[in-house]
Amino acid sequence: MNPKQIVKEIKEKQGEINSIIFVGCGASKADLYPAKYFLDNNAKKLRVSHYTANEFNYATVASLDETAIVISASLGGSTPETVKANKKAKEYGAHLISLTNVPNSPLTNDADYVISHRFSESYSTKLEKMGYVLELAVEILEQYEGYKYYNDMETAFSRIYDVSQKAAESAIADAKKFAEKYKDDKVIYVMSSGATVEVAYSTSICLMMEMQWINSGNFHSGEFFHGPFEIVDKDVPFILLMNEGSTRPLDARALTFLKRFEAKTTVVDALDYGLSSTIPKTVVDYFNPMLITAVFRVYAEELSYARQHPLTKRRYMWKLEY
Repeated sequence: MNPKQIVKEIKEKQGEINSIIFVGCGASKADLYPAKYFLDNNAKKLRVSHYTANEFNYATVASLDETAIVISASLGGSTPETVKANKKAKEYGAHLISLTNVPNSPLTNDADYVISHRFSESYSTKLEKMGYVLELAVEILEQYEGYKYYNDMETAFSRIYDVSQKAAESAIADAKKFAEKYKDDKVIYVMSSGATVEVAYSTSICLMMEMQWINSGNFHSGEFFHGPFEIVDKDVPFILLMNEGSTRPLDARALTFLKRFEAKTTVVDALDYGLSSTIPKTVVDYFNPMLITAVFRVYAEELSYARQHPLTKRRYMWKLEY
């Protein structure tokens, strides 16, 4: 079933929905965030929340009941904390939608609805999880409250995968320069704003810390001047994921400061890849994360080649009980 059909069926069963709860871990949690951000910005009645799965399990929210839609995600469908969260959601009578790359994985056992997405085939397929969740959010808002830019969102969805794939393919030369420049750094900081905040988060905790064993921190561009900017100095390494749309001034202000003190700065800017010339300006905010995710995946791959450290290499994950 596609997102529109899923939400239509839930509405036929449950006329009143009060809460939308997004649940996942790591990169999958981050992939849920643009949808959460979209609903935060546009829903007038719906309560929206976003949890790492084990917090959802141990500090279960009062809004979890039959008037809640829980949307969970796990790439391989076997993340133990998220599988447990699905069981929790069903115990409380919520409507449960799960997204995974692996059909019939443990994540699907308790789900009312399953969306299977691709991942490894291309840079654009790596965006499908994030994209389907955003589609679900748009359908929930449209069907329960109405959304004046619904048609613009449909136009954007029809274009974003193609423009993101082309952007990633065009980024290889710049990515190689980044890799050579950053391959020996011991710490790299990452920041962004708006719907892309958790792309910065997953870039830091997954691509840098998990997959490259590089110390990293991440923060919101709007919070940069409320603490993190004190560590700025000449040649301190930063990555700025720069958005098109309403929060661009926050990113631009941070960039001006980084340049002022000659920090070692790499900018991945959605403007450079034609996002606003492809996606309607009314909804461009919500598609920055998809394009930037595709582009920065190329940067991460090139960094792994330069460091001779494959993105699949681990010390602890999948190897120990923890």
